[in-house]
Amino acid sequence: MRLAEEKGQSAASRQHVAVMLDEVVGLVRALNPVTIVDVTVGLGGHAAALLRATDAHLLGLDRDAAALAAAAANLAEFGPRVTLRQADFAGLDAVLEQCGIPCVSAIVADLGMSSFALNDADRGFSFRLDGPLDMRMDRSQQLRAYDIVNEETESELARIIFEYGEDRASRRIARAIVEARRRRPIETTGELSSLVEGVLGRNRRGGIHPATRTFQALRIAVNHELESLATLLDRGPAHLQAGGRMIVLAYHSLEDRPVKQCFRDLARGGGFAAVTRKALRPSAAEAAANPRARSARLRCIERVTQ
Repeated sequence: MRLAEEKGQSAASRQHVAVMLDEVVGLVRALNPVTIVDVTVGLGGHAAALLRATDAHLLGLDRDAAALAAAAANLAEFGPRVTLRQADFAGLDAVLEQCGIPCVSAIVADLGMSSFALNDADRGFSFRLDGPLDMRMDRSQQLRAYDIVNEETESELARIIFEYGEDRASRRIARAIVEARRRRPIETTGELSSLVEGVLGRNRRGGIHPATRTFQALRIAVNHELESLATLLDRGPAHLQAGGRMIVLAYHSLEDRPVKQCFRDLARGGGFAAVTRKALRPSAAEAAANPRARSARLRCIERVTQ
């Protein structure tokens, strides 16, 4: 769910690197964990480090079947200590029940968009790579970005771009989309990117590509990302054992605000304590070495009573 594809990144720098790895490992290792759930296992970057640092069993979830297959290969050395399931983390309750796991030591969620999918033009996530307007994390679902762009009303498109992309030019962009699709369907990421660039101009304040926010908005809408996050925040903490921790890495305010509010409410309500009083940020060295880490905010809550 990350906002920016950094301007001027080389292909090598866009390769996926686990964000704030030392911080995540330190927060989990301190627990002497028995069971860790990585609800966004991706290629297994955080998972592998956690498995090396502990003796825990790790349950990894991901919506993306291709990423999950890669994770299986990357984590093969850990053998039976790893269980992988294709699932949206909103379905954590059901997965834990199926696996016979009543409670866990740690839940880790990295909400960032995986470079594995972002750099695959056929997946349609990137405005920098021309491909079909898809954006599905789970490719078995029916709804695609193409369907939203070509079928939603102008007012609904404006709402999506404003609420999920936080773009004040949402009405102008929506109007341009509707006018363009009257001539023929908008089928590719390149077409949509060029259209938005034509509305907003080539350069925007902050150096981000003009289509960044529109693409973020569509991806969030296609994958119901904020609804899934709300469910995880509502149900996830209840699965922690006493002393267990939930760690969330967020990359923009739409993600970080509900995480901050949820953890604050849990701490105020009793039974939980904030491990991070304020969001942790990546070091200057990490941000320089890994541009996708620049906007990361890490928050952690601990269950103090069962």
